[in-house]
Amino acid sequence: MSRQNPRLTISTIASCDDTSVLRAKGELDQSCESYFLAAVGTSINTGHQHLVLDVTPLTFCDSRGLNCLLATRWLLQRRDGKLLLAGAGQRLAELLAQTGSSALLPAYPSVSQALAQLPEASRPTWPPAPHSEHTNSRVQPRTYLPDERAYEAEEGP
Repeated sequence: MSRQNPRLTISTIASCDDTSVLRAKGELDQSCESYFLAAVGTSINTGHQHLVLDVTPLTFCDSRGLNCLLATRWLLQRRDGKLLLAGAGQRLAELLAQTGSSALLPAYPSVSQALAQLPEASRPTWPPAPHSEHTNSRVQPRTYLPDERAYEAEEGP
């Protein structure tokens, strides 16, 4: 599933009963705040307790974007879940450090390393493969793009 805003795209790239891996591409700021919260809220409302957010292709995040991440973390914690960031670039890492948010929003170099922080039973298959038994039936991985180190996903039947 992929949801788009002119400045931000949120894509589901893998999921299982407990966990969803989403990719945020573009800019996370005030203009995309409602869109971001609706997109991650949809994932959480389907029952996902943990969320790994691949921010590798995120090009900008300001204080409003940081508030979105903190709000998502708060919501997941209320459900005994976690928000884990994967692939944070230098600017986002600096924003987290300067605001003291690094401890609240743990960031890992890759999705694989972020998923390793979760109980094995809560991890979706990674990297996702077509027809994986752990992949939510609504999400079918389609193409690997080596230049972005990313999987594109599309809505299934």
